[in-house]
Amino acid sequence: MDLQLHGKTALVTGASMGIGRAIAKALAAEGVRVVAAARRIELLETMADEVEAAQHPRPILLKQDVMQDDAATRLAEAALHALGHIDILVNNAGGSRVLPIDAPEERWTEAMTLNFTRPRQLTHALLPKMIANRWGRVINITGKSEPEHLNAAFSAKAGIHAWAKGLSREVGQFGITVNSIPPGRIMSEQIRRNYPEDYRKHFAETEIPVRYWGEPEDLAVMAVWLASPLARYVTGAVIPVDGGLRRYQF
Repeated sequence: MDLQLHGKTALVTGASMGIGRAIAKALAAEGVRVVAAARRIELLETMADEVEAAQHPRPILLKQDVMQDDAATRLAEAALHALGHIDILVNNAGGSRVLPIDAPEERWTEAMTLNFTRPRQLTHALLPKMIANRWGRVINITGKSEPEHLNAAFSAKAGIHAWAKGLSREVGQFGITVNSIPPGRIMSEQIRRNYPEDYRKHFAETEIPVRYWGEPEDLAVMAVWLASPLARYVTGAVIPVDGGLRRYQF
């Protein structure tokens, strides 16, 4: 199927590893000119080499820590300078923040900044061009909103879902869609470090209907489809990619 993405432009944050890396590579494979941003430039270089070796457009690389105060402005300006406009924004940079009930305020501020404030700021920085061009895609890689313990990232991701839904109602008239993808158990360096193989096997057999943990590429296919013109009637949605893990009805 032709996803009609050839020649589109994209900015992907957190693109050095895992889900962000898979999305950047998948977009490039569809002919998208990608700006890939992350802190670890050496990993971005490796990713870009792989893309180029596959004869797809080499991504433009940006080294940026999203926790810096001016990160959203710097990313938006650099991406627009590199490509002129950004059609597709993938807000992927983030991280889990399990906190005790007596956590100091700065720990909450850090988690909310990383997982809510920066994606919101970056999106709003790029929206004027999307509105002027009357086309755009905003895709947020989020997380579950059903906490089993106190985790600041859960609160931030729930905030992203609410913000994205509200934003989708404002910008739909301009041909812009805004959607969120909460991953299920997707393999990553963090997962391999924190969960031993025997635990992963047992969890898959007892909790995941498809009986295995996903790979970043399993989520990337959803992100790339949502980025395409074919997904024009899907907006304000929260679409899990989790192998059937979540049990809620809607």
